[in-house]
Amino acid sequence: MQGLLRVSDAIDRVNTFFGRVAAYFVLAAALISAGNAMMRYAFDYSSNAFLEIQWYLFAGIVMLGAANTLRRNEHVRVDLVYMAISERKRLWVDTFGIILFLFPFTIFLAWLSWPIALRALQTGEMSSSAGGLLRWPVRMVICLGFALVALQGLSELIKRIAGLRGVVAFSTDYEKPQQ
Repeated sequence: MQGLLRVSDAIDRVNTFFGRVAAYFVLAAALISAGNAMMRYAFDYSSNAFLEIQWYLFAGIVMLGAANTLRRNEHVRVDLVYMAISERKRLWVDTFGIILFLFPFTIFLAWLSWPIALRALQTGEMSSSAGGLLRWPVRMVICLGFALVALQGLSELIKRIAGLRGVVAFSTDYEKPQQ
């Protein structure tokens, strides 16, 4: 179990890194948005590339930040029943949820998005807008994002099982995220 917990810790570190990247994307998107507005109103100049890079950054924020959000236990959940049950039952609910819902969904979407991203890279797919950007980076981010969430799901599953086995003290309290 200790070996699996080390794997879980490594996955957590990877997704913490990508969460930080996503946070910097927020700053970049805000700066580009402000710069684009200033250029448009002050100099009557605009480019579709400015708009598209913002869209790409938004995709990066969501797709690269999702796994870190799961790691921090800050994702949206319907907790009408969840908060009324014991900690051990929450661990079981999370375990089954990861296996039955998270894994199939994220693995399937990563699998579906990979050929599209690869084709965009191989063909040098460009936006059809004048001044548009290459499409493969954003398509790769989508694929990477789903793969990172699946990996984080594995990390969370390892931690839940360790908690159920009494190997580690694990809290499912979403107001006190695991760091």
